[in-house]
Amino acid sequence: MEETVVAALDFEKNIAEVEEKIQRLKQLELSDGLDIDAEISRLQKKLERLFRQLYSHLTPWQKTMVARHPSRPHCLDYVNGLIEDFELLCGDRAFADDPAMVGGIGRFRGQSVIVVGQEKGSDLETRVKYNFGMAKPEGYRKVQRLMDLADKFKLPVLAFVDTSGAFPGVEAEERGQAQAIASGIERCLNLKVPFISTVIGEGGSGGAIAVAAANRVLMLEHAIYSVISPEGCASILWRSADKVKEATEALCLTAQDLRRLGVIDEIIAEPAGGAQRHHAETISRVGDVIARHLKELQTQTGDELKKKRTDKFLKMGRHLAKSE
Repeated sequence: MEETVVAALDFEKNIAEVEEKIQRLKQLELSDGLDIDAEISRLQKKLERLFRQLYSHLTPWQKTMVARHPSRPHCLDYVNGLIEDFELLCGDRAFADDPAMVGGIGRFRGQSVIVVGQEKGSDLETRVKYNFGMAKPEGYRKVQRLMDLADKFKLPVLAFVDTSGAFPGVEAEERGQAQAIASGIERCLNLKVPFISTVIGEGGSGGAIAVAAANRVLMLEHAIYSVISPEGCASILWRSADKVKEATEALCLTAQDLRRLGVIDEIIAEPAGGAQRHHAETISRVGDVIARHLKELQTQTGDELKKKRTDKFLKMGRHLAKSE
C-alpha cells in the first residue's frame, strides 16, 4: 500500500507526531545505515491504529476538512489513473473553453466513455488555472455538448464531482450561470446512456448537481455533498461565521447521512488516513465500484435508463414534500 506524507489537519496532531518520527527514522536508516526496521514497523502499526480510531469517528466538520484537503486526488488524477487514451475536448461552441470543467473521451477498462468533472488544481499555479474548480456557464454548456455526443454515439458518461460551487462572479451571472446549471441538470436527466457520477471531494450546490443527476451517485467515504457550503449556510441562517460547525451538522452533508437519506447510492471506503494519503489505492477502489455499476446499467435500454433516473430524483422531491 502506497502512503504519501501530507500536511496534517488541525485534529491530526497525534498522527502528525508519529508520521514525523517515522520519517526521521527512515532518513537515519538511509544516511547512517542503521538497522531500525523493527522500530519503524512498530510506529507504522501505531499510526495505522491511530488512523482507524480517528477516521472512524470524524465529525461532519472534520470530514469537511478532509474533503477539502489539497492533497486529495482530483479529477485529472482519476482520469490519468482510470481512463486510457483520454482525449481532452474543449469549448462550448458558443463562448469559450472553461478549464475548471474537464471533459473528454477515452476508454475505461476497454469501454469507450465520455468523462466530465471539475478540476481544482494541486498547487497555486494550477488552482488559478482551473479557477479552484469553480466552473462558469461555458463549463456547464461544454458538459451539455459532451452529453449530446454521448447520446449520439451511445457512450456511457462518467462524472467526477469536486467543487465548492459554481463560480459566483458578475461575469458568470451576465453569461447566464443559473440557466446553464438548470439546463445542465435537465440534460443529465434526459440522457439515454448509463451515467455514473462520483463525489470525490466537495459536492457544492448546483455547481455539483449539474454533473451529478446520474443513474448512480457514488461518494467517497470522507467526501461531502450539500446544497450550500457550511460557511454560506452559517452566514445566511446565523449571520455569523462562528456557527460553521453547527451549519455542517444541520446540512447532513456527509456520505453516511446522504446514504441514509437515499440521496446517494453507494459509499466508497477510503484507506485508513483518507484518500489524500493513498492516491493509487483510492483511485483503484473508485474504478472497481464504477465498473460494477456500469456493468449493471448496461443491461438496461436507453428509455429505461432515462425513466429510472428521472423517477429517482422525482421520488426525492416527493419524499421531501411529504416530510414538510
